[in-house]
Amino acid sequence: MNRPSVYIESSVVSYLVSRPNRDLVVAAHQQITREWWDAALPGFDAYVSVFVLDEVGRGDPEAAKLRIASVGHLPLLEFGPEVDRLAKLYLAKLNIPGECEVDAYHMALASWHGMDYLVSWNCSHIASARVQRQLDLINSQEGIRTPVLCTPEELMEES
Repeated sequence: MNRPSVYIESSVVSYLVSRPNRDLVVAAHQQITREWWDAALPGFDAYVSVFVLDEVGRGDPEAAKLRIASVGHLPLLEFGPEVDRLAKLYLAKLNIPGECEVDAYHMALASWHGMDYLVSWNCSHIASARVQRQLDLINSQEGIRTPVLCTPEELMEES
């Protein structure tokens, strides 16, 4: 039986290795992420992209080193002209602000490569019911499958 595939977006990696946050909601998300990473992720074929590596490599050098180490061994989804075209289509149709352009690329990579899931804590532009519905419509017109957009908490039960 094939294992389901998952594209891991940058926010998950950040929550995985960051110091515990004083905000209770963020701290809970961090704990859930660590539990998902240890208990559920081994049941998936996990992927990242050059966009993830770029994002997690920013900021404090020591923290960036930890983030990169946590995903550096994972295979990268290939970026090409079709992914770029798809991301630009998403930007135009999904109401993603320009400063959050990379979110469209995460979704385009996961969609184009046929991922089963895209896991993220970005509930504004990625892991939301509104985006899922609109992405389904766009991808249906494009003839490609849409991954389930979800948080690690929602994906915990899949393992």
